[in-house]
Amino acid sequence: MHEYSIVDSLLQLAEEHAIKNNAKKVTKLEIKIGVLSGVEPELLRTAFDTFKEGTMCEDAEFLMKIQPVVVRCKECGSESVLQKDEYLCPKCKSGNLEIIDGEDMYLMSLELETDD
Repeated sequence: MHEYSIVDSLLQLAEEHAIKNNAKKVTKLEIKIGVLSGVEPELLRTAFDTFKEGTMCEDAEFLMKIQPVVVRCKECGSESVLQKDEYLCPKCKSGNLEIIDGEDMYLMSLELETDD
């Protein structure tokens, strides 16, 4: 299950930023998960809840934004959010699409608690 390695990387990244900014702990992590990223959100949440113990993220709120697939039609130029597993332009029905969002996972923001 690759969600465990993803969480391990997220926790390491969050702790690196916390240490660089002289923070006591991480209070919130916000990530964006594309529906085509191959990441299963509930498994990711379970992995985060399991592995955060004993880290600077132990009490952190974990927010996930699920990003739908956004495409640009190479025929008519329109950008659309796909609502189903049908990869056709909603405007002209062309299958000549470029995916412009929804394939990746990003760490969007961190909130840190400092001594200040």
